[in-house]
Amino acid sequence: MNALAEWVAGAVSTPAASVEGAAAERLRVTVCRTWPELLAHRADWERLLASSPAASIFNTPEWLGAWWEAFGSGHRLACLLFFDAAGELVGLAPLYRDEIEGPRGLRLSRLRFVGDGSNDSDNLDFVWLPGREAACLAAFVSWLEEQLPADLCELNTLADGSETEKWLRRELKARAWAHEVTTRPRLVIALPESWEAYLAGLSRDERWRITSHGRRLPAKYRLTVRRCRDDGELARDLDALFRLHQKRWEQRGNPGTFASPERRQFYRDVAQRFLGRGWLELWLLEVDGQASAAQFCFRYRDTVHLLQEGFDPDYAKDRLGAFLRAEVLRAVVSEGARRYDFLAGSDPSKLRWGPQAGHYVDLHFARPLSRGGLYLGVRRRGRAAREWLRGHLPPSAFAMARGTYRALAPRTRAEQA
Repeated sequence: MNALAEWVAGAVSTPAASVEGAAAERLRVTVCRTWPELLAHRADWERLLASSPAASIFNTPEWLGAWWEAFGSGHRLACLLFFDAAGELVGLAPLYRDEIEGPRGLRLSRLRFVGDGSNDSDNLDFVWLPGREAACLAAFVSWLEEQLPADLCELNTLADGSETEKWLRRELKARAWAHEVTTRPRLVIALPESWEAYLAGLSRDERWRITSHGRRLPAKYRLTVRRCRDDGELARDLDALFRLHQKRWEQRGNPGTFASPERRQFYRDVAQRFLGRGWLELWLLEVDGQASAAQFCFRYRDTVHLLQEGFDPDYAKDRLGAFLRAEVLRAVVSEGARRYDFLAGSDPSKLRWGPQAGHYVDLHFARPLSRGGLYLGVRRRGRAAREWLRGHLPPSAFAMARGTYRALAPRTRAEQA
């Protein structure tokens, strides 16, 4: 049986490499190829999440299951389970395989996190028992070397300081694998224990803006701020979110993110799952009885994540979105939330709320002297060439060159369809 066939067949065993002089731990690596097969281990998955301080809502069966239902069509699941000698599940790597087209028609197979590829998920990672990180990652790299499951591995939106990122960078360098590391910005508000303390941490102008706005709008309109609490409200409230978001972007000539049926399905599915767990934070602002602003958030442990929002552009001068965000922050602070996470991006409009700037890490790698390694080298030289052009061409000429590059850039098979 060749390496690829053995990978498709399912379970393999690989000895983990020794890490920093520690004795090697032998782990058995099993590959789940269907979602029901993976969910057979759900209880152990939940146990790993509960034991890991670094685990996020984006690592949960609820999030990843909804994502796979919406966006997994045409892809091949390759979720790795790591078992110790006693048969205990000590780690899990939710991965899938797709294909991209590189320069000159070069076709490459790629491994990436379940959740990656639709621009909906952040903070993706392995899940493991504390203290078993190095053994799981060593077994993962050994599995990649021995089973040759893909030409390229892309692990995107790892948290800054993730053990996965730190350990893999050392290991890839030691093994002379081709790899590159890039970052993308993120913004997070560290919330104090009271609304008054939060306001005190803002600039004087911003405090005045929030408090004066909070007095002016209720005097002008009949306002209701509410949170979706039960199944009977959910479909209607999601429709309001979709409508508000689409109205704003369609007026700008943009199709809007909810033009995608897959994304609407994903939001409905994940909202239903989160509502059942008490994680959903879907907030609506009604103006004279009509939903006019919405925030789609969710809470995990002490963090509230903002995924999407919308407001009626007919009320643009009233800044309904800002009013609703202040009300949401006031409520979640009083309920014990200690972080309000804007997720990836650095939109200037969010900086006024006092967030701390951070970043996610994207780690892409391939075996040395391989097709994937060649592709990474070509891509790295292309990026360097674009930066040189940016610094030496007039803006109009650079825009034309960038448009040409994007037209020729590698795409997944799904993007080509």
